[in-house]
Amino acid sequence: MDIEDLRRQMEAAAAAMDFETAGKLRDQISVLRGGGEVADTAGLTRQQPGAMGLGTSQQRMTPPPGWVKPKKPDPMTKGRKR
Repeated sequence: MDIEDLRRQMEAAAAAMDFETAGKLRDQISVLRGGGEVADTAGLTRQQPGAMGLGTSQQRMTPPPGWVKPKKPDPMTKGRKR
């Protein structure tokens, strides 16, 4: 298959409202344009909007199950002696 065949198939899938197939064909076209071979792109996912940029690779901390956030200290009595 060449890029033109894939492009026609992608346009036909998009016209038929089959956007999932059109997206897979678009990914295959991208691989071919990049100099690669036709490959199965089923396991690949595109990066989600908002997940791009600096610091997005940092993991979010999730507390263990059953963890309760401690109460904040009262600023009016902090450091006061009785």
